[in-house]
Amino acid sequence: MERGSLGKFHDVLKSKMDEYVHLAYQLTKDFPKEEIYGITSQLRRAAMSVVLNYIEGYARKRRLVKINSFETSYGSLQESKYLLKFCREVGWVKNASDREKAVALSEEISAMLWRTIEGLERES
Repeated sequence: MERGSLGKFHDVLKSKMDEYVHLAYQLTKDFPKEEIYGITSQLRRAAMSVVLNYIEGYARKRRLVKINSFETSYGSLQESKYLLKFCREVGWVKNASDREKAVALSEEISAMLWRTIEGLERES
């Protein structure tokens, strides 16, 4: 990928992913202590995996390797979205603005990441 407009898109997407990870860590710090090795750990790892797999894929040269890393990132995002939904339903995420921010951010990242994957798949 070249640096121009694609580089700016990458920077914006990576920034949103970074914000998402920080939000996930912030939200989970008040989860029940008995969930430290359960939901807390799983949500944090899934959120971190979103950005880490994206960064790894972006650094790769081969298109198919990029696609694979980006798809892994997308899968981790879907996993973390479900975990956040579950945590909202059981009452562990109490702040409404945090809930709304997490949902909005995950939807934005999802759309941007999916567009990136589809764009790479069209290149042949």
